[in-house]
Amino acid sequence: MEHRDGFFAGVRDSAIYYQCWQPETECKAVLIIVHGLAEHCGRYMNVVNHFVPLGYAVYGLDHIGHGKSEGTRVYVERFTDYTDTLKLYFDLIRLEHPGKPVFLIGHSMGGLIGAVYLLEHQYELAGAVLSGPLAKVPDNTSPAILFVGKLLSTLLPKAGLLGVAAEGVSRDPAVVQAYVNDPLVYTGKTTARLAAELMGAVQRLNAQAATITLPLLIVQGSEDKLVDPAGAKLLYDAVSSTDKTLNVYEGLYHEVCNEPECEQVLDEIEAWLEQRL
Repeated sequence: MEHRDGFFAGVRDSAIYYQCWQPETECKAVLIIVHGLAEHCGRYMNVVNHFVPLGYAVYGLDHIGHGKSEGTRVYVERFTDYTDTLKLYFDLIRLEHPGKPVFLIGHSMGGLIGAVYLLEHQYELAGAVLSGPLAKVPDNTSPAILFVGKLLSTLLPKAGLLGVAAEGVSRDPAVVQAYVNDPLVYTGKTTARLAAELMGAVQRLNAQAATITLPLLIVQGSEDKLVDPAGAKLLYDAVSSTDKTLNVYEGLYHEVCNEPECEQVLDEIEAWLEQRL
């Protein structure tokens, strides 16, 4: 496979890092990876190594404030900074692969970013795969907590609130250790502004999910400790797609493509994609 990386201009004049992996022959479709909170697109080599030999071109970007991209770590002015930057990246990819089917693959916070992106740009895509999407406000989040979060977002937008528990990423100790040791993974606390923007985006998605009609596959670990697994079913029920599939993997944690059963998950994603080419 051929690998290329570099930077493009994102929102707020930020330098956004990207990578792409191309098959040796002409690609049959394009996959765009939209990564999760505090991580980066380089953590998806399982996906790259599975799909590029099958003839797919795989593209990924590091969100603003993540990985090698510019910006305050895990901070964003507005949630639309993510989706607007994704649109800029999509347009660059489309120039390289005119006429090729493009599928979005979003994980966790990237699943939320991808789903909100669909609200405005779904007709440019052939389908979407959402893995462990952040699609539900936690049950213990009261209106008072939401109010305090918004207040902190305004008064102390860069204050740290909650971090990601590394042990919830996967049941594979090697994956957890690699996550902890990865210098591009941010191990500090999520900023108040980002937390508030995420909650606002989840609420928007819940209100507008019925407008989503494109082919959709949602994959979810039943023992996910980092997002509420019930959010996957809520999103599945809410979208209007006639072609939609929800695969819940019993016993798996948050990153189903980094679990010991990853080959089964990737094979089933592959089968779903192939049927829609």
